Amino acid sequence: MKTIETTRPAALFPLFLSWLGLVLLTLLSLWLAQRSGSAAWLQLPVAAIVWLKGWIVARYFIESHLAHPFIAVVVRVFILCVPVALILAAWLGDRFARLTTLSLQ
Repeated sequence: MKTIETTRPAALFPLFLSWLGLVLLTLLSLWLAQRSGSAAWLQLPVAAIVWLKGWIVARYFIESHLAHPFIAVVVRVFILCVPVALILAAWLGDRFARLTTLSLQ
């Protein structure tokens, strides 16, 4: 006889909270953009929000903390790349943009 496994609602509660956190962080990003426009300091909180959202997705949806330690480190480094690139682009501007282009001019 086959048994049908059911997911307990209590097991889904951390996923619900993480999803809610992602929604709230997105709303915070929108609020910051509305209030601050293109302020120079805005890149730091945006980079922090991007990193936090990536960490939440990796931790609760991809479950990277359960993976082999090498894979977990690779995921953490991958998540860190975008916020670092945002900060470098904000601080170094054209110099960083020239480093990331494909043309050899």
